Amino acid sequence: MKMLLLKNLKPQTLNYISILCAFAVPLIVTGPFLPDLLISCLSIWFLYFTLKNKIYYIYKNIYFYYFVGFCIVCIFSSILSDNIYFSLKSSLFYIRIGIFSLLIAYLIDQNKIILDYFYYSFIITFTALIIDGYIQFFSGFNIFGLPLGHNFRVSSFFGDELILGSYLSRLFPLFMALFIARPNKKISEIYISLILFLGTYNIILLSGERFSFLFINLAIIFVFIFVSNYTIYKIVLSTMAVLICILFLKDDKVYQRWFGPQYTPASLIKSFSNVSEEKYFISDAHESFFRTGWKMFADKPILGHGPKMFRIKCDELKLKKPETKCSTHPHNFYIQMLSETGIVGFSFLIGLLIYFSYIILKHTIYRLSYNKKLLSNYQICLFAGLLITIWPLSANGNFFNNTLMVLYGLQFGFFKKSV
Repeated sequence: MKMLLLKNLKPQTLNYISILCAFAVPLIVTGPFLPDLLISCLSIWFLYFTLKNKIYYIYKNIYFYYFVGFCIVCIFSSILSDNIYFSLKSSLFYIRIGIFSLLIAYLIDQNKIILDYFYYSFIITFTALIIDGYIQFFSGFNIFGLPLGHNFRVSSFFGDELILGSYLSRLFPLFMALFIARPNKKISEIYISLILFLGTYNIILLSGERFSFLFINLAIIFVFIFVSNYTIYKIVLSTMAVLICILFLKDDKVYQRWFGPQYTPASLIKSFSNVSEEKYFISDAHESFFRTGWKMFADKPILGHGPKMFRIKCDELKLKKPETKCSTHPHNFYIQMLSETGIVGFSFLIGLLIYFSYIILKHTIYRLSYNKKLLSNYQICLFAGLLITIWPLSANGNFFNNTLMVLYGLQFGFFKKSV
């Protein structure tokens, strides 16, 4: 079968497609339109190529079956929603993300040079964001004249859209995986990667995105625990990361980026020590979103109200209860799945969490009992990215957002047994 693929796809074309896939990394920075357009075109092309050449085994994949099942649930949920057209726009073609993941997996099988394309794409993109982020931090404007975001937060090329930390933290584990997968690393390459790792960590801190900072720390702790070898890297990175946090959090500007210009350390201590004040797990707005999502789930518990319907239903609820705070999504994947796709759609997400826990537990038992590894270091880094995606106790973006969908497709495409 693989010989048939090589015959129908020339090596030069293989390289061009690999380069186009790697362009998804910097294109995400430009906004949701271009990366989604790229992925849609590549998915349509790959679907056409495989069907034309009758290469059906590509789709005989348990992960793809699982994803297709989720897509079908989303489509049915949209059809049963109060606004079919609005909801169906996000669910009908969601399958393109799974096809794009299969394309990346196929390219890795056929020509591992795609790993190099993505690796250098990460280096160029992360370097640009880090340098531009520092320029914006010290001067107040980035190289294109974009000012600091709300509460003086570093946003770099993302401008008013404060997702710099989210972008870096979600792709950081994949970058580590690609670094680990590279054979015969040169000393200069090791130094460059260490600098980029530390720079990424620091820029996420300066972005003021609390959960992005939580995500990268979760990923780092997970990698440090389960990745074997690389002891020197772990010591250097952990020591430098702690020093960076101490150094920058002593800066008043950085402190204000995290807690707002109206706060000082003394005022925050006083606020937290005041037991009479109402405390929230995240914020009163987020808890209002969660309550709205739960009410939506209780109203339609099986298939929910349909993907992207939270914004509409929340506005309807606000007309009845003006104190209700609304947003385009409930800011938590699990609440969003319950409210928009019901218990059926929710089961797919919780299934990933159970699968993740099972594999990690099995890997741990293998290491402790048999001194064997179930997962390679490369896979451990990819699992760190999965951990960030399915971590339940956090605020998240919109699950059906184009930018996040591209990030999912990238990470799951690299989810291989070996490279």
